[in-house]
Amino acid sequence: MLIELSIKNFAIIEDLTIPFEKGLTVLTGETGAGKSIIIDAISLLVGGRGSSEFVRHGAKRSEIQGLFFIEDQTHYIYSKAQQLGIEINEDQMVILQRDITAQGKTICRINGKLVTLAILREIGQTLVDIHGQHEHQHLMQVDRHLSLLDQFADEKINNAIIEYKKIYKTFVSLTNQVKQFSENEQQLAHRLDLLKYQLNEIEKANLTPGEDNTLYEERLKLSNGEKLYKTIFDSYHSLYGDGKGLDWVMLAMNNVEEAASIDKELTSLKETVDNCYYLLEEASYSLRDYYESIEFDPNRLNFIESRLNEILQLKRKYGESVSEILEYASKIEEEIDSLLHREEKIEKLEIQLESIIQDLFIEAKNLTLLRREAAIDLTEQISRQLKDLYMEKTKFNIQFTYRTATEKDPILDGKNIHFNEDGLDKIEFLLSTNPGEPLKPLAKIASGGEISRIMLALKSIFSNQHGVTSLIFDEVDTGVSGRVAQAIAEKIYNVSTKSQVLCITHLPQVAAMANTHLYISKEQSDDKTVTKVASLQEKEQIEEVARMLSGVKTTDLTRENAKELLSQAKKKKYILKS
Repeated sequence: MLIELSIKNFAIIEDLTIPFEKGLTVLTGETGAGKSIIIDAISLLVGGRGSSEFVRHGAKRSEIQGLFFIEDQTHYIYSKAQQLGIEINEDQMVILQRDITAQGKTICRINGKLVTLAILREIGQTLVDIHGQHEHQHLMQVDRHLSLLDQFADEKINNAIIEYKKIYKTFVSLTNQVKQFSENEQQLAHRLDLLKYQLNEIEKANLTPGEDNTLYEERLKLSNGEKLYKTIFDSYHSLYGDGKGLDWVMLAMNNVEEAASIDKELTSLKETVDNCYYLLEEASYSLRDYYESIEFDPNRLNFIESRLNEILQLKRKYGESVSEILEYASKIEEEIDSLLHREEKIEKLEIQLESIIQDLFIEAKNLTLLRREAAIDLTEQISRQLKDLYMEKTKFNIQFTYRTATEKDPILDGKNIHFNEDGLDKIEFLLSTNPGEPLKPLAKIASGGEISRIMLALKSIFSNQHGVTSLIFDEVDTGVSGRVAQAIAEKIYNVSTKSQVLCITHLPQVAAMANTHLYISKEQSDDKTVTKVASLQEKEQIEEVARMLSGVKTTDLTRENAKELLSQAKKKKYILKS
């Protein structure tokens, strides 16, 4: 759950720290006070899209920090943190931080460790689920209905999806290969000529692995022959010759030998000096042999320069090293062979593709079966939820159809079938809001208030199944009133018994159900707009609920109504908890 939120220099917020509690926290206040800005800040904190426009005027950067308590040790964040080398202490606290500079750059941290925005988003979305008015639009998009059903099915369908996608990937690869080999013959002929030219150019060079490195070393040696000769020659003469190093070492060896004949304790030292002498003598002979073997061959150097230039030209075309060039040659040799035996290749690919299509169809049908089972369960659960929200006469159903196929799609049982990465299914939510009316697409008949209730029903169902620690509802109660508003309030509260809920609302019924009521206001201070947050006590909460009830002016009557509403809410919360 979200324990504390800190916001600095974000939009109209200069410096704000908000503590949060378990259960249902509602945020209320006048329009424009900054309620939605707080939700925007949380959205950015968990990886939402940001820009320099969020930075408060005159500030260098916006800073947003969120402190989360992750009690469940099996939560995804623990395994992901271990993978990333992020330490989570025994206090089970996780700090997400995101800074946005005035230039639009984003800096993200998790428990102090720098991470990418993608990582922040991946982890943040397992902690917070934000639902606002824009999600109403998502619910109206048919393409999103399948993902919602799969999200509901969860573990029951995950393995089937993984298996299907693995086979689908092979299907796409084989389909592309068949298409490639079935292209225009003229294009293939041009491709074959190009590949033959490239292979001939590489083979003509007669390269050997590591040849370039060997030549570089030899060139270095040849081009520095005079310097090499002088240094080795001087080294040899420093050791060998009258009055040179070895003569002095021999004198030391003889003296130590004579001393060792007197004191036996020097025997070991004598052997050491003897060994050093003979090792140096052998090294001097090796140095002599080396400098005597040095020859400067300008023809050989010219050949090396020419050969390296030839290899450099090939590197520019085919790879960064001789090994890469040879690998490329091997690859195009295989492609040439495939093009020369194109008909045979296509036949083999089509046989493989036919087998894969059969496997893919089996997995797709299994996926459809699992989805249909999940759809029955989801339909029943949504119907129960809608009944609680005074939509008991509403009929909800999930329509299954196959995706539209074309002549280019594979044929099974005499029909073209269109596979995509999600299977064969096209899912659409259907609704009938009045008895006797046929089921129609959700997008065509649902009002704003109905969409709010359907989305709340979905969130109520999903909150029982997923590990998100905090749910945020941003004015999801738009377009409802009266007993429906009360039903929504109770539904939101019921969700908050399983997961922390933060809710921006204009409904007094929702505000009355809160465990914590935060009032957002803005004030003018030194020509600046400052947003403030106050946690309301009982008397203050009565005033705020009365204001929400009256809409214009608070009266004694609206205060009494507010007291009654809060009293009823207290009783209802007790019943829902029991």
